[in-house]
Amino acid sequence: VLSVMLKENSPLPQKVIEKLSEDSIILAFDYGLARIGVAIGNTVVKDSRPLTIIHWKKNQEKWKQITQIMEDWKPALVVVGVPRHKDGAPNSMTSVCENFANQINGRFNVYVARVDERFSSVDVEEGADDYIDDLAAQVILEQWFRENFIDNVN
Repeated sequence: VLSVMLKENSPLPQKVIEKLSEDSIILAFDYGLARIGVAIGNTVVKDSRPLTIIHWKKNQEKWKQITQIMEDWKPALVVVGVPRHKDGAPNSMTSVCENFANQINGRFNVYVARVDERFSSVDVEEGADDYIDDLAAQVILEQWFRENFIDNVN
């Protein structure tokens, strides 16, 4: 049973835990005003990989791409990174990312977990010559697995 693998202090609501199976797909988003990094993982190996980077200028094109990803993968849960200042205080993107998380929940009727992403981009910036948004989403998802599961392989 999946709930045995969850940490006792996991903030997931019981109804979400009941929907998760041992092979549920989880998507993570690293939201930005020009690009959105996407990573995918599952509850079998509790690991993740970069999936794609959504480049967008208009809201309509952003949601078209997100809808396609959601339909293709049908995640049991979505994780959204929420940035903050180093001291934990909200920054200019905190409410923007919270709003994005709420929109994902409303549009797709899927539970959205939030992860403090203060260090996700920092973790992958060194040596990055290209866009790193999908790698940042991967770090966000791996952090979510570490925070919620007992037997994580990472």
